Amino acid sequence: MTQEFSDKAAASAERTAPAKQRLAWLDAARGVALLAMAIYHFTWDLDYFGYIAPGTAATGGWRIFARLIAGSFIFLAGFSLVLGHRNAIRWRPFWNRFGRIAAAALLITTATYLIFPSTFIFFGILHHIALASLLGLIFLRLPLVVLPVVAAAAFAAPQFLRSELFDIPALWWVGLSETAPRSNDYVPLLPWFGAFLLGMTASRLWIARAANASTGPAPRPHGRTTALFAMAGRHSLAVYLIHQPVLIALVYLATQVAPPPKPDPVESYRRSCVAACSVDTDPAFCKSFCDCTISELQSRNLFDALNAGTLDVQTDERIGELSQQCTARAFSDVPSQQ
Repeated sequence: MTQEFSDKAAASAERTAPAKQRLAWLDAARGVALLAMAIYHFTWDLDYFGYIAPGTAATGGWRIFARLIAGSFIFLAGFSLVLGHRNAIRWRPFWNRFGRIAAAALLITTATYLIFPSTFIFFGILHHIALASLLGLIFLRLPLVVLPVVAAAAFAAPQFLRSELFDIPALWWVGLSETAPRSNDYVPLLPWFGAFLLGMTASRLWIARAANASTGPAPRPHGRTTALFAMAGRHSLAVYLIHQPVLIALVYLATQVAPPPKPDPVESYRRSCVAACSVDTDPAFCKSFCDCTISELQSRNLFDALNAGTLDVQTDERIGELSQQCTARAFSDVPSQQ
């Protein structure tokens, strides 16, 4: 009886011990991702307040940089899910973490809706990580080969399965709508769940390798830089929530001391229009569409009202009619898009 009790206690300790141990390099990797995110958000803030060319943060290399940052966070979230539940799903820690992430996602949605109602974050990176963590539980015990196969399917899905059926707002989170919704941070389930599954795959491979590796020399102590990044990584959610309000406040204060030059409203609109359109559409089509939009807005004396924010683009029928007309014209100008 005593031996049986000891065996059960040992088994319980084996299930819980790994989750209590933190990997400094993993926390540091998360910290590096946080730094990259802060750099991108600072660029976005400079763009928003007019210190750099409109649309800079949403085009070219900055656009690629933003996607790499999002992918790294999602990958690390998948990696961590496997580490935390490698032997058995630890339901209480899982729901505690899920609750914190979901609450933070709701906070971001509410705050951005109040500040940026036309481009608020309804399904950003935290929303994605919360949902992916739930779906990831399904893959914890499946054969390893299944994960990269499903990941490949997730990456490919938006290329082959887009449909107007997903254009309704209630299904925007899926990522298969033909028209990408406007949002300051849009990280739908597809294709990004593929990065989460790749993180789970890498974690399972790392665990298998660590279990089979022979005992080597004791690891060297980490340097100060690694320790600093690791500390930030251990508190990644708090850093994520705090850093952007701080950066926005700093840039706003800068505008009071050294205001940015006033941009040309037409050029600003063109840049922002092309940047938003080019997220999922051919740039040539977007240029034609945006040029047409500017021309029509000016000919109908609507541009100044739109630029001043007194025109509701969501409900004004003239904007819908104008958009349809310019879409048809852009398709005519770029035949390859038909």
